[in-house]
Parts: sequence; structure tokens; C-alpha cells
Amino acid sequence: MDPRYDTLFYDGQCPLCAREIRTLRKLQGGNLIFADIHEQSGTNTDLPSHEQLLRRLHLMAWTGEWVTGLPANVRAWSHTRFGFLFKPLLWPIIYPVASRVYERWADSRYERKYACAIGNRTAEKQT
Repeated sequence: MDPRYDTLFYDGQCPLCAREIRTLRKLQGGNLIFADIHEQSGTNTDLPSHEQLLRRLHLMAWTGEWVTGLPANVRAWSHTRFGFLFKPLLWPIIYPVASRVYERWADSRYERKYACAIGNRTAEKQT
């Protein structure tokens, strides 16, 4: 990962996520790196856990700061000419509601897609 660029970690197995990433790739100005969570090495201890990456959108800023959830989405879109449309989601009066909506959607997506598989792996380890 080049430290001069923001890196967006996304779920390449999610059709909706993949569609948004295709759009971002086309529109971004060249300073956003895309990293499919499923292609990341399990040995990179600098990354959040695989489950955390799947539960919420993560963006590692070029400064090394981690941005997650709705702010990560807004920051990713700020690399496009449409970023100004997303910035109001971070305004104090809008953010609490927008953030709750995003978190509910993200939790629902995760539960539908991954909870059973991760639950089965956890149960297997305990036996």
C-alpha cells in the first residue's frame, strides 16, 4: 500500500459493494487504492480482523488513520467529483441518523451473508 494514497477495503464477494467499487474506480481521481478484503493476507497484523473488515467499510487514510463506516464511505466518495454530495451526511444534525441507517444496513448485510459461516467456524473450534 502506497502511503500517499487512501486505501479502501471492500467486500469483493458482495454484489452491491462490487458495483459501488466499479463506479468509484471509474470516477475517482487516481489517489484511491482498492483492496478486496478476501484477497488480503492473513499475516498482515496491521489490518483489523477479517470479521471487522466485513462488518463495516474501512478506509486507511494516507496518514495511517483508520476511518470506518459512514465516514469511510464519505471519504472514499470525496475522491470523486461527486464528493460534495456525500459531505452533508457528516453534518452534526444529519450524521446521527445517517450513521444509524448505515450501521443497521451493514449489520443486516453481514448477518445475511456471513454470520452462519463464522458461527460454524467458531462452533467447530470449540468442539
